[in-house]
Amino acid sequence: MLVYIFRGPGRVFGFTVDEAGANLPAKFAPWVSFKSVELSRDKPTPGVDSGECLDDIEKYGFHITDAHVRITDKVV
Repeated sequence: MLVYIFRGPGRVFGFTVDEAGANLPAKFAPWVSFKSVELSRDKPTPGVDSGECLDDIEKYGFHITDAHVRITDKVV
């Protein structure tokens, strides 16, 4: 799955399939486009737990980390 990564304040990052990042939480805005990656459950991706990220995207539409630690549940 192609996932777009956006940088928020500090070490906060948002992951979403929305190329514009429009569904990312306003709490950490402004979001700045960082890069896109192809995520797969069976292929490790540096800096993110792919399975956890894809689960969050499926459930909430996005995945949020702070210093590589999942904080999605704190913003939904």
